[in-house]
Amino acid sequence: MLLTVSKRLEFSASRRLFDPRVSAEENLARFGEESAARYGTGRNYVVYFVFAGAVDSDTGMLINISEIKSRTGRVLDQGFDHKFLNEDNPAFAAVVPTAENVARQLFAEAEPLFRDANARLVGCHLRETGERSATAYANGRCDGNHWFEFSAARQTMSPRLSTGENQQLFGSASSPFGHGHHYRCRLTEEAGAEDSNPCEIIRALRHELDHKNLNQEVPGLAGRPITTESLAAYIFERASRAFPLLRVRLHERDDFFAERWQDEKFFLGMRRTFSAVHRLHLPTLSEMENSELFGKCNNLRGHGHTYIAEATLGGHYDERSGTLYSFTALERALQEALRPWQDKHLDLEAAEFREKPSTGENIVQALWDRLDPALSGKLERLRLWETANNRFTLRRSGDTPVAISIETGDKSVATPARVAVVSDHSLAE
Repeated sequence: MLLTVSKRLEFSASRRLFDPRVSAEENLARFGEESAARYGTGRNYVVYFVFAGAVDSDTGMLINISEIKSRTGRVLDQGFDHKFLNEDNPAFAAVVPTAENVARQLFAEAEPLFRDANARLVGCHLRETGERSATAYANGRCDGNHWFEFSAARQTMSPRLSTGENQQLFGSASSPFGHGHHYRCRLTEEAGAEDSNPCEIIRALRHELDHKNLNQEVPGLAGRPITTESLAAYIFERASRAFPLLRVRLHERDDFFAERWQDEKFFLGMRRTFSAVHRLHLPTLSEMENSELFGKCNNLRGHGHTYIAEATLGGHYDERSGTLYSFTALERALQEALRPWQDKHLDLEAAEFREKPSTGENIVQALWDRLDPALSGKLERLRLWETANNRFTLRRSGDTPVAISIETGDKSVATPARVAVVSDHSLAE
């Protein structure tokens, strides 16, 4: 299993997307109208610093999140926050401060600060706007994300199933009167292709799908199942003809999505919440030591969170039904896994934390152990947001596109730990 811990921070900056090596017309084609903003234009950035390594068996932590904030905060304060990046950060004197390049530079400046820690910085995800984000990895690779939205009506059904089969599989969503969704779609490419410009295909897809009845008004979908998985696959097929596409993620709702990857893998994800109380405390330490280690999280009477759990499963995409897994079964499994913790004090009322601290790292592991069997071993990724700023992610080993070997610094690990980082985004996206 592969565990990562992510810390979310924010900064505000201005920048101009303009390459002096090419003409104004070429800059306009590549970066849009803001390339003409001589003094730059502003952005409120969100950045996730992603760490991997070995969890300390005593503290239950992979890394102290407050330490992430302290060290990376210096990077943001010195070179990024409230700066005109083109002129105030030397890294962008000759490099255009695109989302991808800013993510790369943030990684380059933050990574050396953690070489004395057991955990290593393995990824940096940057959200520039609701439409643009990027992820830089430790091996130098960087993925660029392009988001777009559309609203559409549909009857969830497969023309390859009988009316009875559709009703049994899709329930009320199979009503011939249809229903609607506001979709949010992410197209992910590997950064580096200078001539890559997904704007045209995004405009074409929006024109094709927005305010349409997907069953009746989109010729390309004729004869295909109209499901979230099938629609994600269709968008992948259309977009991959226009530029080098790695993945498509399609949100039907904020809490439900499907993914189609370049290697023909499909994934289905769902989010649910639970509210609980906990206290981070180690009986082997003194009160002062606990306070120094856990800070406010060591409050004697505990404190609470509304946790968000996101389960992503993989498996076989059924061409006949257009589904990967039953929505109802996924929802039931996730809710049942979370139910024992709802409105409970985890340390006092949950068996999983009687012998170990209720850190985010331990909670996500305990939830995996409970949820994966209920999903027949199909769970691929499990995320837990303790707050909007603190995220813990557990992934099944060997099934992610980027694998990076790092030294954990933990003497109990005889060989370098294998950690994998996938293209990721913050909860706000």
